[in-house]
Parts: sequence; structure tokens; C-alpha cells
Amino acid sequence: MSEKLTAIIEQLKSLTLLEASELVTEIEKVFGVDTSVSVASVGMAAPAAAAAPAEAAEEKTAFDITLTEVPADKKIAVLKIVRNVTGLGLKESKDIVDNVPKVLKEGLSKEEAETIKKDVEAAGGTVTLK
Repeated sequence: MSEKLTAIIEQLKSLTLLEASELVTEIEKVFGVDTSVSVASVGMAAPAAAAAPAEAAEEKTAFDITLTEVPADKKIAVLKIVRNVTGLGLKESKDIVDNVPKVLKEGLSKEEAETIKKDVEAAGGTVTLK
């Protein structure tokens, strides 16, 4: 790895959670990318698609829940749910609510995902399970 990349990595290691969140938001704006899809899940999609048809018949056991819509008059209620679900601070949770669609949690059981979906929808937000 080049010295330039090593220096950048070292600087990233020193960021606070808030600074890292702001950096991600700024990267999304500047480069027009969506960081809600992880590279690992994209990289794993091709091998999964190439799997045998018998495996496709298996029931899905891990779910990702994505916040897709938050009406302006319901932001505070949804923000409270996002904070409880993610364990993030107020600023980070507000960034999620203000910049939908965003993945709230990944790798959840069906029961956990359904509970979170019910809570968010009761607060006025819209989510999708994948």
C-alpha cells in the first residue's frame, strides 16, 4: 500500500464516531454514492445467485431492515425508534432519519425484523425487509 493510502487510513482511525458519520454523509454527497449497501453484501450476491436451485428453496433466516420513508410530521417519533434500535446517538440517528433510505440493522432474525418494522410503522415511518 502506498504511503498516501497508509496516511489516510491512520487519519480515519483517529476519527470519532460523529466525525466518521459526517465523513460518510459528505462522501455520499460529493461522489453521489449510497453507502447503505455494504460491499460485503454486494460481493456475496454473485456467489449466492450461482448457488444450486435447491438452496434457493431454503427459507431466509437473516434479514436487513431499511428505513425508506419518514413523513416530516413523524420525524421525532421515528427518530426515537431509530435511536432505540441502533443504539446510536441523537446526531447519528437524525442523520439516518434525514437521509433515507438507510439500513437500520443487518442480519436480524425474522422476529426481530418484524418487531422493528412494527415499531417504525407505528411511529409513522416506512421500512422494507430484505
